[in-house]
Amino acid sequence: MEKNDFCFSDLTPELLLDALDSIEVRAESGLLALNSYENRVYQFKAEDGARYVTKFYRSGRWSDEQIAEEHQFTQELVEADIPVAAPIAINGQTLHNFNGHRFALFPSVGGRQFEVDNFDQLEWVGRYLGRIHQVGQRQAFQHRPTMGLEEYVYQPRQLLANSPFIPDHLKATFFADLDTLINVLEQHWSTDWQAIRLHGDCHPGNILWRDGPMFVDLDDARNGPAIQDLWMLLNGERADQLTQLDTLLEAYGEFAEFDQRQLQLIEPLRGLRMVHYMAWLAKRWQDPAFPRAFPWFADAKYWEGQVLAFKEQIASLNEAPLQLMPQW
Repeated sequence: MEKNDFCFSDLTPELLLDALDSIEVRAESGLLALNSYENRVYQFKAEDGARYVTKFYRSGRWSDEQIAEEHQFTQELVEADIPVAAPIAINGQTLHNFNGHRFALFPSVGGRQFEVDNFDQLEWVGRYLGRIHQVGQRQAFQHRPTMGLEEYVYQPRQLLANSPFIPDHLKATFFADLDTLINVLEQHWSTDWQAIRLHGDCHPGNILWRDGPMFVDLDDARNGPAIQDLWMLLNGERADQLTQLDTLLEAYGEFAEFDQRQLQLIEPLRGLRMVHYMAWLAKRWQDPAFPRAFPWFADAKYWEGQVLAFKEQIASLNEAPLQLMPQW
């Protein structure tokens, strides 16, 4: 069943329609490709008049058991009245297979962009993240990974060392600064936290706004610290982030207890994401969608910018972590 990294090369419109036919879903409109690179995601209108989204999973990334855990988690969230886009069960199954392609069907959940600088919306999101984590801490994923340095730093470092993308004249400086960043990350990374099931990639683009927040795309769900689902919602200057953090966690605390020691993980998590992102692009470059979407990745200026970004992140790691505002 598993294919190589060109696993989407045979994903023609005809195959897509045949796959949907195999689960007795008939597309009335054409399939509109949505903004997704790791997987292939399409929106369409079916003969029953409803709008759906279908996701075709990249081979070799998640096992069937790992996808099943994601689907089970989203179903638990739905049962807890949490607004999340969950896969639709057809004949008792949410994961389907057609000609070696694994796919799932979701309801189409339109909405406008979540406004990160809108504090009313931020409160809503904070409350729902508290509820998501209330469900997430019932048990840990058994098949999906737990966040750590191995997956996010050590493996990416090895992949980058074997990649052709870093210009020769930058390699010595790039890897010296990357290794310095890794060393500082090792000093600041802690495993003294409860590993709970997370959304995993809870950035503003994965929250739609309708009459309230709608959480989408749990493809990166994994075990990790609660702060992972919060820190990517912070933006702007330090003072702005402190106000946003206070708003989020005050609302979050209505449903789940937050360990304030995890605030020390915000900058380490930012550093982990930085290293992991570069390696992700390098790993996926043979997929034709990536050079089209990220042409700057092969430009020397990008790598020069990353050297500067390493230095800036090291400086941030050495600053005092964000702290909640005192309550009077």
